Amino acid sequence: MRENWDDLRFVLAVAEEGSVNGAARRLGVNHATVLRRIAAYEDAVEMPVFDKTARGYAVSGPLKQVIDATREVERAVHSVGRMLQGARAPLTGEVRITSTDSFCNAILPDILTRLRVSEPELRLELFNTNQHLDLARTHADVAIRPAESPPDGLVGEAVARFTFGLYRAAGHRGDDWLGMAGQLRNTVPGRWLGAQTTIAPVMAADSFLTLKELVLHGQGRAILPDYLAKDDARLEYIPGLIPEMAVNIWVLSHADLADIPRFARVRAALGRELGALAPRLVRT
Repeated sequence: MRENWDDLRFVLAVAEEGSVNGAARRLGVNHATVLRRIAAYEDAVEMPVFDKTARGYAVSGPLKQVIDATREVERAVHSVGRMLQGARAPLTGEVRITSTDSFCNAILPDILTRLRVSEPELRLELFNTNQHLDLARTHADVAIRPAESPPDGLVGEAVARFTFGLYRAAGHRGDDWLGMAGQLRNTVPGRWLGAQTTIAPVMAADSFLTLKELVLHGQGRAILPDYLAKDDARLEYIPGLIPEMAVNIWVLSHADLADIPRFARVRAALGRELGALAPRLVRT
């Protein structure tokens, strides 16, 4: 048996209206079309669906479950239609995005510029901070976070990874290390560095951007994200002194906000853009 799901619209309309004429008015078609579609469905299922009485069309007892299931199909079809309509509609409104200072400076400006071109009615706010803003209190709507796993209460996906390397100023041969303070202590390189009893950093900072500037000023060597350092001719990569380090990049929203269309679509757009940038984010 092959069912035509479009015929089910006519079955449901007749069942709910109780007559062919009522179904025709509801569906905006003529009487003959309804009869033809009902007959086609009954032929397909090889049994009558309706009892034709003086009071109209009634569904026989055993087939009432079919009508209930048909209502579910109708709701699902309408839901898909609404989602497609939402996907086609231009994005409007405000979306607040938070990420680390290095990501906000080195990666996101290009991405948000392209997003602004494709979605000109969207108003974006970018919060540049290494602190974790509280998405539960709507301090931000979308977070781009480097993490091994998403924090509790946030949902999204890991869209790429970035790696770390040890760098010094080109031509600089000093042995001093630069350490990590504040939130950077909780990063993959921060935890590794904190566990090394033989390394005593001469200076520390709570920002990879600041660490990079300190390295460029000849203050020592530092572990930096490769996307910040690998293409800078002023820096020199030092192999062999630290283990391989990498971390996922997550695009997240609070669970209660995740299904709001503009947030979901911005997350999807950011995910596509970051995925396309994946080769730039690692040392090859």
